[in-house]
Amino acid sequence: MTSTIKNVSVLLGAQWGDEGKGKIIDYLIENHKINVTARCQGGNNAGHTVVANGRKYDFHILPSGIISPTCFNVIGNGVVVNLDAFFSELAHNGILSEPGWEKRILISHEAHLVFGVHSQVDGRQEDSLAAKNKIGTTNRGIGPTYSSKCFRNGIRVADLMADFGEFSEKYRRLVEHYKKQFPSIEVNVDEELAKFKVHREKLAELKLVGDTVGFIHDQRNAGKQVLIEGANGALLDIDFGTYPYVTSSNSTVGGACTGLGVPPTAIGNVIGVVKAYQTRVGTGPFPTELFDSDGEKLQTIGKEVGVTTGRKRRCGWIDLFLLRRSAVINGYTAIALTKLDILDSFPIIKVAVGYKLNGEVLSSPPAQANAWGAIEVEYKEFEGWNEPTVGIRKYEDLPEKCRTYVQFIEDFIKVRFLLLRKANE
Repeated sequence: MTSTIKNVSVLLGAQWGDEGKGKIIDYLIENHKINVTARCQGGNNAGHTVVANGRKYDFHILPSGIISPTCFNVIGNGVVVNLDAFFSELAHNGILSEPGWEKRILISHEAHLVFGVHSQVDGRQEDSLAAKNKIGTTNRGIGPTYSSKCFRNGIRVADLMADFGEFSEKYRRLVEHYKKQFPSIEVNVDEELAKFKVHREKLAELKLVGDTVGFIHDQRNAGKQVLIEGANGALLDIDFGTYPYVTSSNSTVGGACTGLGVPPTAIGNVIGVVKAYQTRVGTGPFPTELFDSDGEKLQTIGKEVGVTTGRKRRCGWIDLFLLRRSAVINGYTAIALTKLDILDSFPIIKVAVGYKLNGEVLSSPPAQANAWGAIEVEYKEFEGWNEPTVGIRKYEDLPEKCRTYVQFIEDFIKVRFLLLRKANE
């Protein structure tokens, strides 16, 4: 029988990513006795910045709990794993020098591998698109790897850890498959295989690969607290996002179940991380985007530059119409609000509360990509509070006008706030 204990929490970006999930994960680990953190989807296209232990960490593939000596970390079957990035990130963040780190992380043997050929395909596909149709991919090979998975010629971590001759043959077939589509692809197959043989030996030596489904099940039954950290953001979900300008996996709550083998009955909390305004990296619909001095001010004060891409983020007013949709899909039990202090000096602050298309009020976001360009946004204006909120953690300590703003968001999406975090934490 499956345990009925609801000791799993899921933390998701509620917008287009870059909401500050890493900061909230670090807070929850420190204050809520989290025993296991787990990644369930995406790959090294995600980006979390965490400031802890007196230093800054940049994570793309590693679970954020790796910096906590009391936390075990899982990379689930739904994640696509770039082993070059995995080992490089361990070294870059100083994890390799920490005693016993290898005893606190496990990669699912069912996870699919990202190869260099996937990254090349990613770039070729993006280059083939007209400028207005470009997805804004990170060119990390994430989409093509998920495509391989669905096309059923993908290669799992388990394949690498089994007979290396069979793995090599599968890899050669994969490369040939892509070279037929993109003849300009250049891959030194022997060199790549030699590199993966080294990865294989390292993974085996450190015992980093195993059955993550069984591990999490055992941890749950033992009463341990599990925190699943979503990558990207809910509005980038392959099904529910602004398709086709989306990521290649389910970045909504369903991805937590399928990407880790966790039953939905085990989930007790779903926390959505919300930035106090709206940002997006790359192309795609953004109805509340600002092209004026307010947008530039948000970008500058908020230091809105992508962790993964280094690209400046597009900025605009918070979109409550989309946020409410995000809450409906994910069933948030609480919201963590970040970067509220970035709005401290704005005299007027707007929030989007509705959409119109061809004069008709919409009850849901458009499902057809071209419709987004014709959206008319309905805004509600708020007077700015013009005083600092840095360091304030409690709602009742906020300036009155700021409380009005926060309360409106909570009432509109009908989800309570869990905590507030400032920009540079």
